[in-house]
Amino acid sequence: MRWMRPFFYKLGENVVAIFRGRNLLLIALSVLLTYVLVASGFDWWYFSVTRIEMLYRLLFPAALIGFFVPVFAPFVLVALGGRRNNQSLANTGYALGQAGALAWTISTVLKAFTGRVPPAISAAGPLTDITHQFRFGLLKGGVFWGWPSSHTVVAFAVATVLIVLYRERLGVCAMALFYAFYVGIGVSATIHWFSEFAAGAIIGAVVGSVVGAAFLKRRATLACASR
Repeated sequence: MRWMRPFFYKLGENVVAIFRGRNLLLIALSVLLTYVLVASGFDWWYFSVTRIEMLYRLLFPAALIGFFVPVFAPFVLVALGGRRNNQSLANTGYALGQAGALAWTISTVLKAFTGRVPPAISAAGPLTDITHQFRFGLLKGGVFWGWPSSHTVVAFAVATVLIVLYRERLGVCAMALFYAFYVGIGVSATIHWFSEFAAGAIIGAVVGSVVGAAFLKRRATLACASR
């Protein structure tokens, strides 16, 4: 399956770059920010003021959108790029695919060790503050719930890729940011704590910036080769 190879373009180098230098400091910042949001009581306050039935119904689709868009969009763009002989469009699809996969993998591994207790999946929620409850250790809280929000990490990763690749197109950048914030804010008011959204946004942006930069160079290489 040769058409799959570009999904793995500079994969090893990108993984190393995500956890090196300034990017590692940004990931550490996401941990510190989580501590501040939990210890200050902001997480619980935000949870308390967003338990509104109408708001819950408005934002709950974010979880579904945050799942389906990163899964299907890369394949659609790659297929369209191949059909139209548009290497740039296909390159975008490959970049989104790698960014989404890396973002999901990283967030899942982190969740496997944080095991944070989630808010109740209802508009009412718990009556006592449970934001401080983490279950550190391997798989003590599973890999579905926990810190950070996978929806947010993936959403901000793919959005950042689009911003890097299409920085000159304000419409694309605006739509990418709207998508990322709708997914992130949406899950923070429904199935995640705010700090999990905040940390996820930082980690996702790190992943997206690394992958986006790599595939930006690949696009330039393809353009030169086609001349």
